[in-house]
Amino acid sequence: MTTKNIRRAAVLGAGVMGSGIAAHLASCGIPTLLLDIVPRDLSDTDKTKPGMRNRFASEGLKAALKSKPNVFVQKDASSIIEVGNFEDDMHKLKDVDWIIEVVVENLAIKQTLFAQVEAHLTPGTIVSSNTSGLSIDAMCEGRSEAFVTHFLGTHFFNPVRYMHLLEIIPGPKTLPNVLDSMSHFVRRILGKGVVNAKDTTNFIANRIGVHGMMTTIHSMEELNYTVEEVDAIVGRPMGRPKSAAFGTADIVGLDTFLHVAKNCYDSLADDPERDVFKSPESITKMVEMGLKGRKAGGGFYKKEGRDLFAIDTKTLEYRPKVKPDFPELKAARKAGSDVGSRLKALINSEGRAADFAWHVLSRSLAYTANIAFDIADDIVNIDRAMRWGFNWELGPFEAWEAIGVKEAADRMRADGFTLPSWIDDAIASGGFYTEENASFFHAGKQTPVPHIPGSLKLSPLKASGGVVEKNRGATLVDMGDGIACVEFHTKMNTVDADLATMLNTACDRVEKDFDGLVLANEAEHFSAGANLMVVAMYAAQKNWDAIDVMIKGFQDALQRLTYLSKPVVANPHGLTLGGGCEMAMAADRMLVAQECYMGLVEVGVGLIPGGCGTLNLLKRMLRPIPAKSNVDRFPFIQRVFENIGMAKVATGAGEVFNFGFATERDAIAMNRDTRIADAKRLARYMADQGYTPSRPADYLVLPGSAGAAAIDLFVYGMKLSGHASDHDHLIAQKLAHVLCGGDTDGRTAVTEEHVLDLEREAFLSLVGEEKSIARIQHMLMKNKPLRN
Repeated sequence: MTTKNIRRAAVLGAGVMGSGIAAHLASCGIPTLLLDIVPRDLSDTDKTKPGMRNRFASEGLKAALKSKPNVFVQKDASSIIEVGNFEDDMHKLKDVDWIIEVVVENLAIKQTLFAQVEAHLTPGTIVSSNTSGLSIDAMCEGRSEAFVTHFLGTHFFNPVRYMHLLEIIPGPKTLPNVLDSMSHFVRRILGKGVVNAKDTTNFIANRIGVHGMMTTIHSMEELNYTVEEVDAIVGRPMGRPKSAAFGTADIVGLDTFLHVAKNCYDSLADDPERDVFKSPESITKMVEMGLKGRKAGGGFYKKEGRDLFAIDTKTLEYRPKVKPDFPELKAARKAGSDVGSRLKALINSEGRAADFAWHVLSRSLAYTANIAFDIADDIVNIDRAMRWGFNWELGPFEAWEAIGVKEAADRMRADGFTLPSWIDDAIASGGFYTEENASFFHAGKQTPVPHIPGSLKLSPLKASGGVVEKNRGATLVDMGDGIACVEFHTKMNTVDADLATMLNTACDRVEKDFDGLVLANEAEHFSAGANLMVVAMYAAQKNWDAIDVMIKGFQDALQRLTYLSKPVVANPHGLTLGGGCEMAMAADRMLVAQECYMGLVEVGVGLIPGGCGTLNLLKRMLRPIPAKSNVDRFPFIQRVFENIGMAKVATGAGEVFNFGFATERDAIAMNRDTRIADAKRLARYMADQGYTPSRPADYLVLPGSAGAAAIDLFVYGMKLSGHASDHDHLIAQKLAHVLCGGDTDGRTAVTEEHVLDLEREAFLSLVGEEKSIARIQHMLMKNKPLRN
C-alpha cells in the first residue's frame, strides 16, 4: 500500500473546532496554516494591516492557547501554526499536503470555499471536510475529477485533543489510497480511533447519539421524570459518561445540539422515527432565553457559588438540585464489576429507574438495529463510534450482547417494536459477539473482529496461556518476542504489598527468561498511588516497623527495576499519581500516553514521596549537569521542591515533560489503542541495540542545610501570608531536608542510598503525625485533601 506522506496541513476556519484541530495537528508536530475570513468591520486603514486582516485566525489561536481544558498537548507547539486569511493566503495551500475545511455548517458556503481551494491545489493534495453531518457527495458538485478523487469527510469530535473518534466518510469517487493515507495518518500520527462511516445524515455517532438524547428528553417529559432523576439513571448505571444526558447537553451547548438534531429532522424525510429529532418546545424556549449550557452560564443545570440548580422543564425555572434515591440503582451496582452485568441487573429489576432505563435503551437499540447497515458496513464500526465519540462504555450492540441478545429482542418485540430479520440471523449464529470479542456477526456469519492496526491487547494473551506469574495485585504476562509485561489489577491500580512482590518476581523472571519488561495495563488509570488504607491501618496500630518494611521494600523493588540488566519501559496513562508516578520514573524509558495525569501528590495526605520519588525527580533535573561543574544546582532543586511541595499534577503528556517527570529520553504515545504495542516495540528495540543499564548517579551534589534554609524561608513567607499551614510548613521542612541531601557539605556528591534513607526517614516521621493521619483518613472518606 502506497500512502501519501502528510508533512504540512492547512485548516480553513478558526472557530472552536478549527482552532482545536490546528492545535492538535501542531501538537503532533505537523506545521499548520490556520486561515479564516477577513473581518467585515475593518476600517479603510485597518484593511491594509495584515494583523487586522488575520484577526479571526489570530483570535482563534489565542482562544485555543487559553482554553481549559487545554486543547494543546504541548502549548509551545503553537509556534508552528501560521495564521492568515482566505483573501491573502490561499496561494499558500500549494505547499500543504492536507487541507481540512471547518467553516460554518452551510452547504453553499462550503461549496464556494472549495471552488477557491481548487484554484490553488497542488496535484495529489488531500482535501477533507469536518462537517458533522452534511453530504460529502453534495460538496463535490462542480469540482473536477482530480479534486473529488482526493476529497473525503474527516469528522473530528470536540474537544479534538480528548475525543478519540474520527469518522472517515468517503466521497463517491475517493481513491482507495487516499482513504488508506488518511486512516494511517490520523491513527498513527494524530492518535485517533478511525471509524468508517457511510455518507448519510450525521454519519454514525451523531445519528445514534442524538437519537438517544432526544428519546431521553421526550421520555422525561412524557413519563414525568425530573432532569436529575434522568441523569442519575442514564449516566454511569447504563455505562454512559458521568455527565449523562443533560450534563452532556450543557457541555456541548443546547444550540449546537439542537442544530444537529434539526439537521436530522430536515434531512431524514423517510426515517420512521423522524419526529424523535424534533425539538421539544421547552428546549427550544431555553435556547431562545439564552440558556444554552455551560458556555452561557446555565442550561439544564446552573451553578451559583457552591450551589447547583436544575431546571424544571415545565416552568423553565431553576430550583435546587435534588439527589434522587432509586433502590434499584444501588442494587445494580452490586451486580458485578463489569458494566454489562450492572446494566442487565438494572433493566431486569423493578422500579422507576429500571422502567426508564429499559424505556430509553430499548428504543435506542431498536432504532440502531433498523438503520445499522444504512450508516455503516458493520456493527463493529457502530460500537466503536459510540464508545470513542460519546464515551459510552459499551456500544449499542455490545450492550445488547451483555443483556442477552435473544432475551432483549423478545422483550422488545413483546413491547411492540419491529426488528429487522438480521437480528434473528445473529441470534442463530450465537449473538453479536463471541467471548472475548474475538468474532462478530457480519454478512450472515461470525467473522473475526477487525484488528486495530498496531494494537496489542493483554486479555487475549492471558487467555491463550501467556500468564507467567500472578498474584492478587499484578500479573506478569508474556507479550511475545521476548518481552514481558507487568499488569497491575488492584483497585485503581494502587500500590500494595502484592504489587511490590510482583515487581520483584518480574525482575527475577526477566533476568532469566526475557529480553525486556514493560509496565502497562488496560485499565482506565496506570496507578492512583499507594494503598492509603494499609498505611492508615498500620499508623492506627502504631506499627512503624511494618511501614518501614513496606516503604523499604517498595524502594528496593523500584531500584531493581532501574538497574535491571534488561530494558524496562513504563507506559503511564490516565492517573499516574504518587507511587504510580514513582513506578513510571523507575523505568529506563517512559512512553507517556497523550492523556496522562502525573504527579507526586503525597503532601496532600501529609506525607512526602516514599518510593524513590524524590531521588528520581532529582536525577531527572540534575542529570544534564556534570558532577564537577560549577553550575548552581539550587534552582533545579527548587523546581523539584515546587513540583512535590505544591503537589503539581501534569494535565497531559506535554506537561509531564514540562514538569520534568519525563526527559528527552522518553516519548509520547499519541494513540491509546497502540500505546502498549508501542511500549513493547520500544523495549524490543532497546534490547536489540545491545542494552546496558545506566550507572548509579554520581552527580547528586546537593546544597545541604544552606539550601534547606533557603527553601524554609520561602515556605515561612507563604505561611505568614496564609498560603501554608503549620503542618504544611513541617512537611516542607522534611521535604527540603531530603532534597538538599541532609547534612551534606554542599560540595561532595551523595549516593542514591543516602537520599533514599533520608526519604524513608522523613516519610516515617510524618506518618506518625496526628495531622498527617487526619489527612489520610479524610482522603479515604471524602476523596479530597484536607487543609489542616
